[in-house]
Amino acid sequence: FFFRMFVQVCLYFYCKCLWRCLKFVVRKLTGRCELQRICYNTKPGAARTMKIEASLKGSKSKRLQTSVSVHPDAIEKTIDDIMELKRINPDINPQLGVSLQACLLQIVGYRNLIAEVEKLRREPYDSENPQHEEMLLKLWKCLKPNSPLKARISKQWCEIGFQGDDPKTDFRGMGLLGLYNLVYFAEWDTEVAQQVLCDSLQPKYRQTLNKCGCFCSSRYSFAIVGINITDLAYNLLVSGALKTHFYNVAPEAPTLTHFQQTFC
Repeated sequence: FFFRMFVQVCLYFYCKCLWRCLKFVVRKLTGRCELQRICYNTKPGAARTMKIEASLKGSKSKRLQTSVSVHPDAIEKTIDDIMELKRINPDINPQLGVSLQACLLQIVGYRNLIAEVEKLRREPYDSENPQHEEMLLKLWKCLKPNSPLKARISKQWCEIGFQGDDPKTDFRGMGLLGLYNLVYFAEWDTEVAQQVLCDSLQPKYRQTLNKCGCFCSSRYSFAIVGINITDLAYNLLVSGALKTHFYNVAPEAPTLTHFQQTFC
C-alpha cells in the first residue's frame, strides 16, 4: 500500500513539475513548442491526432483544454487563439495551422459523432412514424427483393432474423440506431448482406451441444445479431476505443457514415 502511494506521489510530482520543466527546456533548445514538435515529427493520422489531443487536454491553460470541445464553426478562431497563446507566427509556420485544424476537426468531430449516435440510440422506433416504417420496409426489400411482404405484421419477419411478427419490439435496446445500421448494411453492400442472411439460415454454420450432450446444428438470427453488433460498436465508440480507427480513416471529422461502415 505504501509503495503504491509512493509511486503515485512520484508520478504526480513528475506530471505536475518535472514534465513541465522538461517541456520548457526542450522548447528552449529546439525553439518549438510541444504542438509544433508533434505536428512536424509525427505523420498525419491517429498517432498525431491522439498526441495533439493529449497535449491540449494536459495543458495548464484553460483555453487549450477547452479547444477540444469547441463548435466546428469555431475551429479556425480556436487555431488563431492557440497560435497567439503559443506565440507562433502563422506566416512563418503556415503548415502548423493546417495540421492543427485537421486534428481538431477529428477530435471535435468524434465528440459530435458520439452525440449523434446517442440521439439515434435514444429515439424509439415508432410505428406511427412514416419515415420509420419506410426504413423498415426498405430493409425487407433490400434483403428479400424477390419475396414481397404480405403484411406489415407478419411471421415473414422471422425470415430475416426478427423474433416476432412485429420487428419494432426488437429495437428497444438500440432504438433507431439498430435499424439505421441494418438498412445501411443492406443498401451499402447488398450482395454481402444477402449472403450473410443466407448463411444465417444454414444450420451447418454453427454447432452447439443439446441437453443430451450431443452436437446439433442451429441457426443465428440475422437482425438480432445485427442489433447486438450495433450495441458493441456503440460501446466501443463511447469508450474511445474507436478513436484510433476513425482518426486514421477520416481525414477530417468522422461522421455517422464512418460509424455505419465500421458496423458493416
